[in-house]
Parts: sequence; structure tokens; C-alpha cells
Amino acid sequence: MKILITGATGMIGSELASLLLQNGHSIHYLSTSKKDLKNEPNYQGFHWNPQQGVIDENCMLGVDVIVHLAGASISKRWTQTYKQEIIESRIVSANLLYKLLKCNPHQVKHFVSASAIGIYPDSLTQNYTEDNKSVDASFLGNVVVKWEESVDKFKLLNIKVCKIRTGLVLSDKGGALKEMKKPIQMGLGSPFGSGKQWQSWIHISDLVHLYYFAILKEWQGVYNAVAPNPVTNAELTKAIATKLNKPFFMPNIPQFLLKIMLGEMHMLLFASQKVSSQKAIDNGFEFRYHHLEQALNDLLA
Repeated sequence: MKILITGATGMIGSELASLLLQNGHSIHYLSTSKKDLKNEPNYQGFHWNPQQGVIDENCMLGVDVIVHLAGASISKRWTQTYKQEIIESRIVSANLLYKLLKCNPHQVKHFVSASAIGIYPDSLTQNYTEDNKSVDASFLGNVVVKWEESVDKFKLLNIKVCKIRTGLVLSDKGGALKEMKKPIQMGLGSPFGSGKQWQSWIHISDLVHLYYFAILKEWQGVYNAVAPNPVTNAELTKAIATKLNKPFFMPNIPQFLLKIMLGEMHMLLFASQKVSSQKAIDNGFEFRYHHLEQALNDLLA
């Protein structure tokens, strides 16, 4: 199978590309950086610039599946300019792919896109499944709605569409875990706010294997990519401290303080989304890392 990946050089994309190559598939990938383009057996890079509407049409030659991971990081301060970049980096890139497929012969049958559990409303009590239609009245909720709408258009081209709503990705190569470790390693670990907010997490290995499973089984519709056992922020922070043999006695960090430090982006640390992965399980996917302790034993060994 030949698979086109956007965002292939990012934390998730590079792990997914590696898994696909190990299993004998060919990779085409799109990059905005010409110096990052490689031309190796089964791994070929093509240039694009979504903002300028530029894309190398050869990227689609022989491609069966598109995995769309491209998008500006949400883990930077949300200025008005950057908020626009967060939205446009997802929508404009999807629109460019759509236009290319609509206007040219191709053999793409399946479009698998990243999405986020940030679409679900902030709640300490609700358990969210993919059937829930309510949307969080926040910037991030709005981003995910527009993101998924841009992806759903591919159905008009008779292409199967799957949206992977991803939770907090735990990896030893970057992302949230790396940032959470920093204060804990200094002996300053403590929960955010009440610490009662739910954090629906997933090990990076389970996430990329879930993407691969979605490709193989031609999943359609929305799937939550979270481990079966979410934890509270207090439980997560304490578990990391315990694994690192660091103290965990500092007072909880008040929300107003992080709002001063991080601006609107501080909501990422306080939003509570308890999300179910039962649909993925019911459709045959098997998680390797069911519990947080298993994941941290692997990532913080």
C-alpha cells in the first residue's frame, strides 16, 4: 500500500511512518521545507506550501490512503495571530489536498485525519463517546469543528473518511510528558487547579498502531484515540513524580497564576474530558498500554 502523510516529520508522523515502513508499505510525505525532502526506497518527500496554494502533484502518484496530521502546535501562546495560524494550518492544508484530488485523476480511497478530544465540553462527570454531539464553547472546540468539517468534504469525492480524536499523547520524544517532567524533576511537581480534571491520555505507540489499524480496516467516522483508563490531573502528576522518585508535596498551582503565565492557552491544563475508547476496542483494536503505570514504566524507564 502507498500512503501519503502530511506532518510526517512531527512526533506522531515520524513514528507512524516508521511503523508503516516496517510493515512493508511505501510512504509519500509532504513538507514545507525543501531541505527535509528525501528520496529513498519507499520513502519519498514532496514539497508543498498550503498558504501559497503550492503542492507537487506527483505526491499523489499511486497513493491509496492519505493520513493528514499537519497542523500548527497548540502548545504555544495563543496570540490572535497564532490562533489564526492554528485554524488555517489545518483547514487550508486540507482544502489544498481536496482541490488536488478533485481536479486530477487519483486512486485515493481512504482519508484518515487527526482530530482532538478538545471538541468535547469541559466536564468532571460526563463520559464522552463518539456519539456525543455537544461542542465545547472554547477556541479549541471551535478549531476541532472547523478541522473536521474540512475533512468531511472528502466524502464528496467518494473517499472514506476517518477522524481520530486524539487525547494527551505520552511520548519520550517530546510533547506533554516532556514538559510535565521539568518541574517535577526540580522537586516542584503539583497538580493544576483542583487536580480533579480528567486527562484522557494515550501512549504514542498505541496511537500510531491505532492509525495503522484504522488504515488496514478502512475505518470510517469518528474514533477516540485515548487509553481505556483516563486519570485525573492529580493522579497523572503524582504518578510521574513517583516514577521519577521525586517529592510530591507542593500546593496545587492556582488557575489564575497559569492564566497570567500562559494566557488563554492555560485552558489546555484545566479542561476536563473523560473520554471513552470503547468504540475502537469494539472494532477490534487492542491497546498495549491500558493503564498509566504501564505507559510510564515504558516511557520513563
